[in-house]
Amino acid sequence: MKTITYVTGNIAKIESAKNALTPLGFEIDNIKMETPEIQANDVEEVSKYSAKWASEKLNKPVLKNDSGLFVNGLKGFPGVYTKYAEETIDVDGLLKLMEGLEDRTAYFKESIAYCEPGEEPVVFVGLTKGRIDTKKSGTNGWSWDYVFIPEGEEEPLACFEDNKKWSFWSQDAYKELAKYLETKK
Repeated sequence: MKTITYVTGNIAKIESAKNALTPLGFEIDNIKMETPEIQANDVEEVSKYSAKWASEKLNKPVLKNDSGLFVNGLKGFPGVYTKYAEETIDVDGLLKLMEGLEDRTAYFKESIAYCEPGEEPVVFVGLTKGRIDTKKSGTNGWSWDYVFIPEGEEEPLACFEDNKKWSFWSQDAYKELAKYLETKK
């Protein structure tokens, strides 16, 4: 069984990777470590750079994820600056910026980079579509969960239990990664 190290402290990301890759004979372990996050215009570039750095540092195959919330009515903001926006303006600031906007559609873009030592990273992308509510709701979540309503739903993510909440997230990137790894065997 080939082991891939997921460089993250996010349990949900680790579980998603395990669900997609364990049936194919890949073991997922993880390490929580700080990696450089370059300033870039797209989450793919950020995840690629971090994966390459971590793979060389650890000398083993790694996964590195970067994601962003892209709000169409704000021309894609916060995008790659999602973490910074969370730390500065937070959810209340986002809602304030969106006052009076009709287009509240948004999506989370998740970029998963796979890299082996000495090789260039390969990137897989998934989109979770939805919209931004006009107010915060729910009790089970963090940050954007209180305002992000997944496509086809009427309530923000924070209104759902974890096992239901995770089902809304796109698994496309993990599925594509699994196909790629299967062809590399």
